[in-house]
Amino acid sequence: MAEPVSASGFSLPVRVYWEDTDAGGVVYHAQYLAFMERARSEWMRAHGWGQERLRARDDLVFVVRAMQIDFRAPARLDDQLQVSVALVECRGASFVVAQQVLRGDAVLIEAKVRIAALAASSFRPRPIPQPLQSELKQNLVESP
Repeated sequence: MAEPVSASGFSLPVRVYWEDTDAGGVVYHAQYLAFMERARSEWMRAHGWGQERLRARDDLVFVVRAMQIDFRAPARLDDQLQVSVALVECRGASFVVAQQVLRGDAVLIEAKVRIAALAASSFRPRPIPQPLQSELKQNLVESP
């Protein structure tokens, strides 16, 4: 179960399964992107802004525009991880989140992810709706 949104951000527990690993039982590097995507989706849902609702009601989708990742240490089969999300910047049509993948207190991955807002109908840039932008800005945290 995801942790509630707080001043320090949001965290989603993730267990490592066989399908997440390579032949050596180490998490395949691209799988971390899926872990972080799930955490961002649940973070939005925890704010009351599910992605299907945004697409259907507001003609809005979010896409990854850019990502910086620092791979520090590997996760392995059966590890229990925490994937965090903290909003560190919010602009009119994009925002940036800092994410970490942790095993206990050990930071395995650190990432900065720029998310762009697009119209679902055209995939062209568009502003983040004001109610959502206002709520996002209330949850800004200092960059870790």
